[in-house]
Amino acid sequence: MNKYIIFIAISLLTACGGAKQADETSAKEESGTTVTLTDAQSKNADVQVGKAEMKSLSSILKVNGIIDVPPQNMVSVSVPLGGYLKSTKLLPGMHVGKGDVIAVMEDQQYIQLQQDYLNAQAKFKYIEGEYFRQKDLNATKASSDKVFQQAEADYKSQKILMKSLYEKLKLIGINPDNLNENNLSRGINVYSPIDGFVSKVNVNIGKYVNPADVLFELVNPADIHLNLTVFEKDLNKFTIGQKVYAYTNNADKKYTCEVILIGKSLSVERSVEVHCHFEEYDKGLIPGMYMNANVEVKSSNAPALPDDAIVEFENKHYVFIQKSAGVFELFEVLPGSSERGFTEIVPADKNKDINNYRFAIKGAYALLMSLKNKSE
Repeated sequence: MNKYIIFIAISLLTACGGAKQADETSAKEESGTTVTLTDAQSKNADVQVGKAEMKSLSSILKVNGIIDVPPQNMVSVSVPLGGYLKSTKLLPGMHVGKGDVIAVMEDQQYIQLQQDYLNAQAKFKYIEGEYFRQKDLNATKASSDKVFQQAEADYKSQKILMKSLYEKLKLIGINPDNLNENNLSRGINVYSPIDGFVSKVNVNIGKYVNPADVLFELVNPADIHLNLTVFEKDLNKFTIGQKVYAYTNNADKKYTCEVILIGKSLSVERSVEVHCHFEEYDKGLIPGMYMNANVEVKSSNAPALPDDAIVEFENKHYVFIQKSAGVFELFEVLPGSSERGFTEIVPADKNKDINNYRFAIKGAYALLMSLKNKSE
């Protein structure tokens, strides 16, 4: 009997000791995430409580691209009839004005073309006179219809020949109206069709070029634009007229751009080209230059807290939720967009609703310090 009583006593003591140890463990766990302040401590720490507010915040989307030129602003210069390059002073990067002589070409076919035109012009005067004579004779039946028809055909054929030679001369830069037997030229000038700069020089003095060969490539930089590569997942964040702030890897200066065109086809990499126009042209911007860009993206209404309500601890972000008067518990969140002193918050635990809690919107850092001191 005495042994039985002793056994019960030992069991009760063990149970009580276990309960006490469990309570101590529970209190220890609670002390790791919960902090309790007296009214005086709350006042000294200036802790203020409030709910999350619904805010429309902006975030920055970073993209990249290159400086590009519209097709109408990039010109490939060639010679329609080919020929030998006699002279040029162009170098890549050199500025040229519209109408400037950028090269001189020589070839015997230029002389032949001028000769053909002057011969056709001289012959035309005779054929034209013969046509009108036969026309008058045929009207009085003094000549046959066959002779008149032949004269008419020769007249029209020669007129066509002259017109074609006339246009060929204009094509190579020779004015047929000023051409005569005294000013035949073996060379022609090549003129710049635009104001801009030289991007490529593909020939050298003395080289023969075919009509399909490109001598020079010229670029008019007045309408250069920024060609951004935007992935499919971010495409819905772009709209026409949206502001973009571009910058190079080596410069602090930012260039303001505006979205003017959004591509309608996806590449193999699931990206789309978005074209932006520079508000101000800078000579330091060169086609092909790599650029970075920041785009302000407006988010829909989302729960947000003041920046002071969010603290960082062990590489994670937390806020303090109010459990009861003077009692606050650490609550992990994922911060989103920040603007005007507010930051969007998303609970790390997706099953919890931010709107169900009241938070320490001021004094959160003091609560964290108190919690760390308590843990230590």
